Amino acid sequence: MKLDKKIQSLMPFKDSLKTNLMGIEKEGLRVSDDGSIAQTPHPEGLGSALKNPAITTDFSEALLELVTQPLKGADQVLDELTTIHNYIYHHLPENERFWPASMPCILRGQTNIPIANYGSSNLGMMKTVYRRGLSNRYGSVMQAIAGIHFNYSFSLEFWQSYRELISPNDTDSKGFMDVHYMGLTRNVLRYGWLIPYLFGASATVCKSFMHDYHEHNLEEFDDNTLYLPYATSLRMGDIGYQNSQEDEKGVKANYNSLCHYIYSLRAAMKTSCEDFEKIGLKKNGEYQQLNTNILQIANEYYSSVRPKPILYGNDRPLRALNNNGIGYIEIRSLDINPLLEVGIDKEQIEFLEAFLLFCLLEDSPAISSSELVEIDSNALLVAHQGRQPNLILEHVGEKVTLTDWGESLFEKIKQCSKLLSDAHQESVESISIRINNPDLTPSAIMLNEMQRQEKGFFEFTDQYSHKYKTQNQEKAFVKDYFLRLDEHSIRSIKEQQEVESKDVINFDQFLEKYFEDDA
Repeated sequence: MKLDKKIQSLMPFKDSLKTNLMGIEKEGLRVSDDGSIAQTPHPEGLGSALKNPAITTDFSEALLELVTQPLKGADQVLDELTTIHNYIYHHLPENERFWPASMPCILRGQTNIPIANYGSSNLGMMKTVYRRGLSNRYGSVMQAIAGIHFNYSFSLEFWQSYRELISPNDTDSKGFMDVHYMGLTRNVLRYGWLIPYLFGASATVCKSFMHDYHEHNLEEFDDNTLYLPYATSLRMGDIGYQNSQEDEKGVKANYNSLCHYIYSLRAAMKTSCEDFEKIGLKKNGEYQQLNTNILQIANEYYSSVRPKPILYGNDRPLRALNNNGIGYIEIRSLDINPLLEVGIDKEQIEFLEAFLLFCLLEDSPAISSSELVEIDSNALLVAHQGRQPNLILEHVGEKVTLTDWGESLFEKIKQCSKLLSDAHQESVESISIRINNPDLTPSAIMLNEMQRQEKGFFEFTDQYSHKYKTQNQEKAFVKDYFLRLDEHSIRSIKEQQEVESKDVINFDQFLEKYFEDDA
């Protein structure tokens, strides 16, 4: 069924899309007075990073991760994200602030990026050892990059209507959802270059970040800053979140079905890698990584999009995907926009909703090996040169300009936004202007402002870190404003203590059992 016919047929059921759920995971570094990564432990007032569902850490002890609940609509999710921001600013040490960009602040070498500590429990040690493995395999500098992950699920009511429209005789609702969620992920890969073009905000980087990169093609912006003049998102380029060694090590996730996806990641998790064997499993009795396999765990595979299961208790992600199916989709290609207080805004979220609806409804054939090469090439080109006039991309063997392809995609996304709301249509319309006006993209706005103000990456971004800290500290809050987050913090510390007191096996046995259970 063609896209326009699907949209027309779904019009009577569009209210079911109002109960779709979304959530945001936003990372951000704690920064010291001098602009370097904070060396202090995770602030006690934020609770336990192991167990607090709203505030945890990512790779580094200084890399905070803010997590909203699954909520209905952009307003709700932004309200919660803003509240968590407020809470963090009120619990940071006096001489620290929250870094408002994806690319890190001043770096003073690998050793000054403290790996996250999750306590003495087997579970906490596993999380820390996994991060130590990332550091030993890829270096800590790349792991200091921050981003925004956008999680999204379609309502069960919508899935029922869609199944009756597409496959009225199909009684396997879980299987239907898995097939179409995987189709959505393939289309996000195909058309995902659009996201860094529209929202990329990392065309520049502090020279200190590139200290360990002996070869790169970045140009000098000033004495302290490197950049590419037409870049959109260096974070999504070859100095950022890439499985740069994936082809030679034999890991490439296969999105052509959920079974293929699970199998490809499991194979990488069970295949030892010669380079990682050289690191060794232990050094002086201390684990250097969880194992010597291509992937320590499934999450090590970097991707712009992931199908995710709903996890219960201590369930393993791939096992949960296999048994329970796909619960939601995670978009991982969003830069933090320093020009926005929480890094993202309502217009962007409403566009993402319409984009994901388009990716679901648009036909999504299997991805061939040749198309995979095109997808990777397009992603890298847009990350490094996305605003270059007449930039040529490739789609199913045909060369096409970014603007022509973007315009044709927006025509379809606009059609899909009619199933959502007037506000969604307005947001899509507003953002569509950027396709023919690259100067309206965040990457261009930031570069132009840096040139106008004659400020490099650090100085330009740092002014926003001070501004947002002051704004948040000056806000007046009613007494119960932080009540739920206070409860999370207090409860999380107790839960960590309980986990630590209940361990009955040693760490070696714990790891062995963990990987046996994920078989």
